[in-house]
Amino acid sequence: MASAAKDMEYITIALPKGKLFGLSADLLAKVGYSAEDLSEKSRKLIITNEEKKVRFIISKTADVPTYVEYGAADIGVIGKDVLLESGKDVYELLDLGFGKCHLMMAVDKNNKREKLSDYANTRVATKFPHIAEKFFNSKGMQMEFIKLNGSIELGPIVGLSESIVDIVETGTTLRENNLEEIAFIMEATARLICNRVSFKLKFDRIHQLTEELAKMLEIAQEEQ
Repeated sequence: MASAAKDMEYITIALPKGKLFGLSADLLAKVGYSAEDLSEKSRKLIITNEEKKVRFIISKTADVPTYVEYGAADIGVIGKDVLLESGKDVYELLDLGFGKCHLMMAVDKNNKREKLSDYANTRVATKFPHIAEKFFNSKGMQMEFIKLNGSIELGPIVGLSESIVDIVETGTTLRENNLEEIAFIMEATARLICNRVSFKLKFDRIHQLTEELAKMLEIAQEEQ
């Protein structure tokens, strides 16, 4: 019981490794949520600030929604694309605005077909089979989805698939691999997510944090 009561004093935050880590940690630090030695390369699994009563879990990007859904973390930062693909039952509290990218379908320029519907019943390489399936279903297209975790662009190049569904920021990788975007699927930015039970039990603190982050983002927007 004492341990459970002690846990109630803390807010546990799951941060994703990779491009969102630094931006997330910097933003949280501005509203007083930081910890000594908080680093993406830290060998510690949990980094704690006892004074502020905050714990950080640094995890693989795809695992953040899982930690939050099951309550191992109270809140987390994750891209909207990964959040939708995960299908996890969490609250989405705030659009943090950074990590902007979009999800799209791309094909080999040399084998480009006339219409999107011409790709029906072909293979799609993607890290996002659930989002992709929903998109193609909305177009009345049956597709075969090949789940990849590495360089999705390889799919059409090596003949594994006729197209890819992936995230794009600048489009440089597509151009370098002779691929062309032919369909926009959705835009994605980083989101602050929350465990449903934590939102009720730790409402005051989580609400205050969300409000402070929203103000910081508003100020940053005005300064641009």
